[in-house]
Amino acid sequence: MIIALVPAIALRLLAVLGYPPSLLFFGDSFAFLREELAPGTTRPSGYSLLLALLRPAHSLTLITVLQHLLGLALAVGIYLLLRRRGLPGWGAALLVTPILFDEFMVLLEHMIMADLAFIVLVCGAITLIVWRVTPATAAVGGLLLGLAGITRTVGLPLLVLTAVYLLIRRYGWRPLLALLVAGIVPLGAYATWTKVEKGKFALTEADGNFLWSRTMSFADCAVIRPPERLAVLCPNMPVEQRPYPPYWLWESFSPLLKVPGSAHRNQLAGEFARKAILAQPGSYLGAVATDLAQLLRWERTAVTDKTPYKFPAAERPLNGSVKEIAESYENGPAATRVVEPFAGWLRAYQRFGYLPFPVLMLGLAGALAAALVRRRWDALLPGVAALALVVSPPFLAAYDVRYVIPAIPLVCLALGLTLGTRPPSPSQEDPSGARHRRRHAEAGDSRPAGAGDRPSPA
Repeated sequence: MIIALVPAIALRLLAVLGYPPSLLFFGDSFAFLREELAPGTTRPSGYSLLLALLRPAHSLTLITVLQHLLGLALAVGIYLLLRRRGLPGWGAALLVTPILFDEFMVLLEHMIMADLAFIVLVCGAITLIVWRVTPATAAVGGLLLGLAGITRTVGLPLLVLTAVYLLIRRYGWRPLLALLVAGIVPLGAYATWTKVEKGKFALTEADGNFLWSRTMSFADCAVIRPPERLAVLCPNMPVEQRPYPPYWLWESFSPLLKVPGSAHRNQLAGEFARKAILAQPGSYLGAVATDLAQLLRWERTAVTDKTPYKFPAAERPLNGSVKEIAESYENGPAATRVVEPFAGWLRAYQRFGYLPFPVLMLGLAGALAAALVRRRWDALLPGVAALALVVSPPFLAAYDVRYVIPAIPLVCLALGLTLGTRPPSPSQEDPSGARHRRRHAEAGDSRPAGAGDRPSPA
């Protein structure tokens, strides 16, 4: 593992030296960096709370270095779990290679965005619960999943998914209760904060907006026939000319901007979206399928693609209010600088240093199938979680390369658990059987569990 860590650290050092102090993503980064803390309208503010804790240091470099360290720590944690399950050192190190060397992991670690924190929270929680289920580990895992939910709302179903896993595996009511209570605490506290600030008990005011933007791929008001109060949200351009769904959230041509009040806008958008989906279910599923087909694209980003998910070749000056926000946090110049030759080396690496998504999807399918065949039920938790994270965005908003990356560590973990030669300990593999054996031991019965329930051959 040490041999793999050295070049992985070198890659992150290139990012720190080549792109100081950090990479900034459109308006999102500056929304997180604002000094005035408030519940987010379009996204929860969990990441903003973390940045607020680090604000006294006035260092964007501190944030990126911390995120790089968290990414490395996640790989080490999964490596240790796979070694515990019987994989040889080289095998466990090979499986965590995508976490260490995927260029997008390095990119997200160096970006002022919530994604890396979300990945570490989700994967850390699932790794901990798979390691060993006790009330204590379940509580910590639930807390991490709750924090993931206030970082990105797509993490909310994972708390429910993990609870279902504990219930089906019959680990008992104590771990299940610990998981749910610990997970609900940050979610409830954040929703209460939103209630105090905005008068509504919720995490965001944009779930309807995002679903409405999804329907802009196909919505035909002649088919939907919305009532007059919703007709203002009808698109005003032919389907073949419409831009990708996210553009409908921010651009000036969007009819969504004609509706005053964020809460009212979100409510009407949600109603329109549900009517559109019910009126055109085939078109909705077709739009989702078109997005999911991009997972079969081998090349992640072409040279000609205009995307923010590339290490820049030139400096990006900051202007206006965003400059004030970033420089207030940094207490000095905060624009991303490009320092050669380090930046150039990292840009060259980005062209080939990634796990193609078709390989990732093949690995996910193989992990789920192998988990069922080999009866490695603990591998299903990271596998199904990865599937949920990959599939849900096209149904709720739209496909984005960034939304697929959290699945990489989970697929690595699921594959390793299915390939391990050492299954979970008896208390992990058969919780009900372990409880049965404990009852026999406490009663002073030295026979195997169940032996007294069968008649002897005589």
